Amino acid sequence: MAIQVGAEAPDFELPSSETGPEGKPGKPIKLSDYRGKKNVILAFYPLDFSPVCSKEHACFKEDLSSLQETGDAQVLGISVDSKWSHHAYAKQMGLSYPLLSDFHPKGAIAEKYGMYLPNAGMSGRATILIDKSGKVVWVREQPLGEPRDNTLILEELKKLS
Repeated sequence: MAIQVGAEAPDFELPSSETGPEGKPGKPIKLSDYRGKKNVILAFYPLDFSPVCSKEHACFKEDLSSLQETGDAQVLGISVDSKWSHHAYAKQMGLSYPLLSDFHPKGAIAEKYGMYLPNAGMSGRATILIDKSGKVVWVREQPLGEPRDNTLILEELKKLS
């Protein structure tokens, strides 16, 4: 079951597509680092390089400035892919927001948010909006083959301004 609106967002720290001090992917990103500073859009998605996910990330890339400006928000993509896969995928797609690796233990963070699909071994497709205080304010699950709609995300972000 998906996390409920009004719940405290479970904190986590995951390796990301971004490079760390050693020049290798895996710079840790911690959700609580955004508390009091930015709203967070957690974009759970199944897999890097898949057709629907690639279309979605292209839309996030296109709408990123609107998402950041409208709701003072940070996009964080999350899937079970490795930090290396995320790094290659972000580079290929030209993404400027982090992709987080919920790789080991596989899907542990997705499970905390009710988004892990154990029979498929991957995350479902869902958007969870977390406000600056760390509360879940919006949850939208999508069928795996259906991309998310950024206009809905923008509408929800406007409510937080």
